[in-house]
Amino acid sequence: MKRTSLIVEIVLAIAIVVLYILHFTGNKCASDKEPVKAASTEKAVPGKIAYVNIDTVIHQYSMFVDLREKLTVKQKQLGYEMNAKSKTYQNSVQDYQNKVQKGLITRANAAEMEQQLGAEQQKLIQTRDQYQMQLAEEEQVMNRQVLNSIMEYLKEYNKGKKYEFILGNSFGSNLLYADNSLDITAEVVKGLNEKYKSVSKEKK
Repeated sequence: MKRTSLIVEIVLAIAIVVLYILHFTGNKCASDKEPVKAASTEKAVPGKIAYVNIDTVIHQYSMFVDLREKLTVKQKQLGYEMNAKSKTYQNSVQDYQNKVQKGLITRANAAEMEQQLGAEQQKLIQTRDQYQMQLAEEEQVMNRQVLNSIMEYLKEYNKGKKYEFILGNSFGSNLLYADNSLDITAEVVKGLNEKYKSVSKEKK
């Protein structure tokens, strides 16, 4: 399956984060005057920002790779089933045409067979649409699972880092430039994969 849907969702998330940044930088003076909430024991250093390369995270995150492989297997399985159903229908159509051309059936029987073939065709179309919807839904769920996993990990990761923002960078995103010193992609990918490996072992 293509990774376009996942990238689109993440890019949308990035857009929200950028709007969030613009809002708070535009009201910095006002926010500085607000009292520190009692619940906050530690305050992030102003301007402390990092970013990850979304494309790299997606390609190297083992969870995404595994889920995509499972979805690809499911896609092939449904594809084989659809091809088998289509072939059966085509054989029925050829049998009908052959009998009609050779005059081996009455007009009444031909009309009955034609009606049956029409019903089979509609059922075939419905099955195809059902398979497509099923795959699309499973892909959407997969994308959300991966995105949620990344965001949850970043919350945990940032407890020790105290970044104000961790942005996502990808080609065509709203983040047009970022200094390489702010890139934490490798560290995040390593942490994601270590956590995923650990959780996978616990489930076995």
